[in-house]
Amino acid sequence: MTYSAFGLLAVLIHLIVNYDIFHKRIGSSFPAVKQYRLFLICVIFYHITDALWGFFYEQHLSTLLFINTTVYFFAMALTVLFWTSFVVQYLEEKSFFCTAINYIGKLFFIFQISTVGANVFVPLVFKIDSTGEYYPGIMRYALFILQIALLLNASIYSFVITAKSKGSKKRRHLTIGLFGIAMILAITAQIFYTFLPLYSIGYLVGCCVLHTFVVEDERAENISALKASLNREAIQIEELGATRTMAYTDPLTGVKSKRAYLDVRKQFEQKIASNTIKEFAIAVFDVNDLKVVNDNLGHDVGDQHIIGACSLICTILKHSPVFRIGGDEFVAILEGADFEERRSLISDFNNQIEENARAGKVVVSVGLSTYKQNAGATFASVFKQADENMYKRKAILKEMK
Repeated sequence: MTYSAFGLLAVLIHLIVNYDIFHKRIGSSFPAVKQYRLFLICVIFYHITDALWGFFYEQHLSTLLFINTTVYFFAMALTVLFWTSFVVQYLEEKSFFCTAINYIGKLFFIFQISTVGANVFVPLVFKIDSTGEYYPGIMRYALFILQIALLLNASIYSFVITAKSKGSKKRRHLTIGLFGIAMILAITAQIFYTFLPLYSIGYLVGCCVLHTFVVEDERAENISALKASLNREAIQIEELGATRTMAYTDPLTGVKSKRAYLDVRKQFEQKIASNTIKEFAIAVFDVNDLKVVNDNLGHDVGDQHIIGACSLICTILKHSPVFRIGGDEFVAILEGADFEERRSLISDFNNQIEENARAGKVVVSVGLSTYKQNAGATFASVFKQADENMYKRKAILKEMK
C-alpha cells in the first residue's frame, strides 16, 4: 500500500499548496492562470490513477488493473497536453519555440492516446496477465523517451533565454527550465524502476517549483502593484487636496473663496431644513471708497486696500470663517464663542473703523443679522438682512466723513 499511499499524499499536498489556484484567488495579472489550473487538475487526476494502480496491482485485480493502467496513460497524455498549453500562455511570447511546443504537445497527446488505444488489441505499451502481473511494453519506453526529449528541448531553450533576459521574462523561463529538469530526472528513473512512483514524485517536485516561482512571485507582484497603486492614490489625494485648497482659497487675501462660501451656505441651508442648527449670525462687510482708490492710486494700491480690510476683519473675528465673495465684499459666519460675543465684537470693529476714518485709513462697513431656530428665517433672509444693515452702516460712515 506504500505505492498507493504516496499518490494519495501527493493529491493532498497539491490541494493544500494550490489552494489559492483552485479557489481562484490568484489575480488576472497571472497570464496563464486558467491553463495552470487545468494542468494541476490533470496532475491530480494522474496521481489518483497512479494510487489506484498500486492498489489494484497489490490485490492482483487483473481486469481493473488493465482498465486503470489504460486510464493512467490517458491521464499522463493530458498532463503533457495541458503543460505545453500552459507554457505557451505563461511565457507570453510569439516565438518558434512556443509555436512548436504547442503543436508537439497536441501531437504527443494524439500519439499516446492512439498507442494506448491500440494496446487494447496489441500489447504495445503494457501487458497484464491473468494473475495480475504487469509487464511494460516497448512503446512505454518510447513514450517516456519522447517526453524526455520534449522536456529537454524546452529546458535548454528556457535556460538559454534565462541567461539573456531580465525581470519577469527571466524568471518565467527559469521556472519552465527547472520544472523540465525535475521531470526529466523522474521519468529517467521511472524507466529503470517500473514499480516505484517516481513519475508522481517528479510531478510533485515540479509543481512545487512552479508554485514557488509562479504563485509566490505572482503574489509578490500583486503586492508590489498594490503598493504602487496606493502610492499613486496618495499622490492623487495630495494633488486633489492642493487643487481643492487653491479653489477654496482667495488668492489675494488668503481667506476662503466665494466657492467655499457657496458650499458652506448650502450646508447651512441643509441644517436649517432639517432643523439641526439652533443659531448663528452672518456678518457682511464692504470696503468703502475702493473705486476712488483704484481710480486715483491704481489697482495695486486698491489690492493692498482690500488686503488691509481683510486683515482687520480677521483680527476681530479670530474664530470665525471669513469669505471674500466679491471684489470688496466679505462675509463671516459666527458660531460658538464669536456668536455669543457678536455684539461686542462688531462694536469693537466699528470703533476701530471710526478711528481709521479719522486717520484716513481703510474703512469697512459691516452689517450683522442673527438666525434663531424656529423663527421662520432662512439663510438667504438672514444674509439679506445683514446686507441691508451693512448699507445702513455705510450711510452712517459717509455722514461721519
